Amino acid sequence: MINKATILGRLGADPEVRHLENGVMVANINVATTEVYKDRNTGERRESTEWHRIVLWRGLADIAEKYLKKGDLVYIEGKIETRSYQDQTGVTKYTTDIVAREMKLMPKARPEGAPAPAAAPASQKPQPEVMQPQTNTMVNDPLQAPAAPNTAVDDDLPF
Repeated sequence: MINKATILGRLGADPEVRHLENGVMVANINVATTEVYKDRNTGERRESTEWHRIVLWRGLADIAEKYLKKGDLVYIEGKIETRSYQDQTGVTKYTTDIVAREMKLMPKARPEGAPAPAAAPASQKPQPEVMQPQTNTMVNDPLQAPAAPNTAVDDDLPF
């Protein structure tokens, strides 16, 4: 069975970061995905935006706190998790979150015609591309293909 969600969207606000009593860091972000389509009846261009609640634990929460800001484009992979809670009146409510397992910070778009940014000085810490949490990683996952050995061969292939 597979429980996997893949989201590419923009942050609606800066991450909300908390430190639990046991020292574990958790961040919550809201990511918007927008679908653009043509209305069948009127032929007009329409947009439909969906908001996704994302939960980031430990290392991913730390990266979100350091690097993510409102409006940033982010790629998230994780699992869908629904939980219940009781509101102040005792009514049971349900919420569905995506618990992130992987996150990729997407490059910032530059205005058309703007020059490419200069390379960052070696003293600056580079922005991470793909980060995976150390927990929730399945080591012996039977559905995961084994890593291919490094078999780089210097041959005269055209590709």
